[in-house]
Amino acid sequence: MTQKWLSIIGIGEDGLSGLSAIALSLLNQAEIVVGGDRHLAMLPPNDPREKILWTSPITTAVAEIIQRRGKSVCVLASGDPMYYGIGVTLARQVPISEMTIIPAPSSFSLACARLGWSLTEVETLSLCGRPSALLQSYIYPGARLLILSEGKNTPSIVAEILTQGGFGNSQLTVLERMGGIHERILTGTAATWQETKLADLNAIALHCIADAGVVTLPRLPGLPDNAYHHDGQLTKREVRAVTLSTLAPTPGQLLWDVGAGCGSISIEWMRTNPRCQAIAIEQNSSRLQYIADNAAALGTPNLKIIAGKAPHVLQDLPTPDAIFIGGGVTAPGLFDICWQALRPGGRLIANVVTIEGEQTLFQWYEKVGGSFTRIAIQRAEPIGKFLGWRAMAPVTQWVGVKD
Repeated sequence: MTQKWLSIIGIGEDGLSGLSAIALSLLNQAEIVVGGDRHLAMLPPNDPREKILWTSPITTAVAEIIQRRGKSVCVLASGDPMYYGIGVTLARQVPISEMTIIPAPSSFSLACARLGWSLTEVETLSLCGRPSALLQSYIYPGARLLILSEGKNTPSIVAEILTQGGFGNSQLTVLERMGGIHERILTGTAATWQETKLADLNAIALHCIADAGVVTLPRLPGLPDNAYHHDGQLTKREVRAVTLSTLAPTPGQLLWDVGAGCGSISIEWMRTNPRCQAIAIEQNSSRLQYIADNAAALGTPNLKIIAGKAPHVLQDLPTPDAIFIGGGVTAPGLFDICWQALRPGGRLIANVVTIEGEQTLFQWYEKVGGSFTRIAIQRAEPIGKFLGWRAMAPVTQWVGVKD
């Protein structure tokens, strides 16, 4: 059997005294101890063992741990190391058969115990080392959110996001140093939040309350067109909803959005689930800025944006589960590169509004089959003092599934 050389021990505010007998035994037997300043300060001053301090970026310290494979290494982590913790990072590189993981209660569990919230009825996220704009896609009336703070300034940043988004009445609770003798809980509203003397180690609990008249955006595809900054290169709401339904995003899947325009397709793909990933490819410099701005405003700041012209910039990108081509279908070689890159069972979808585009899609159809759909939308608009139907340009959509 493979020897378990790596132990990851969750530790709370009560320090070493709160560890179980097994956790304490693993720590005492370790040749090397890894942790942050706060964790390593819990050890006796004269502890002679090798210490590894977390670095920025953390990958450097992780590499040092891997280099000591075979030696007895103990990693001290705050709370539950498998809940947005270092345990998740290490488990990607070390087989579980070589590790022992002993969690302590997570900040989320402790917060729910303090507030009387059901952990199964809240949404959780971490803003440690992550853009605060992630919060945007989690906010809706009545939502209860638990957030791991990056530091003492995070509550003020969260309060500002809520207030600017029309949720200034939301109740904001900051829980510091939970489980220790210095535990403190502060509560206020987002609009009136001014507390700055906070501990770096804190979690935030939000009960989201919308201001009167605020219209919130759904997570379902088909956001209003005015939710985006654009120059006219926008897949319209109705067509976007049909297209996302056909793309059928599943958590963890990757989309290539080729000719992304203002990024609406890739942004709404990512909004369906926090684990969905997307790459937006666009050659127009002003539209690249639109994509970045829209991604931040709509809660998908991790959207990867590639500047350049397809198919040249597609060569070394990660394998996609789905590809959407919203512009440039007539570019030579585009289909061959996209189809080759697509994983088996993946979906390639293209929308066109020109006859030349339809001719190209038919050539693709002759190669691999697929199906065609014509999407024709009419919107009622004023004609004088009456309403009449105004037709949008019909969209031809081709769908191919790779065998």
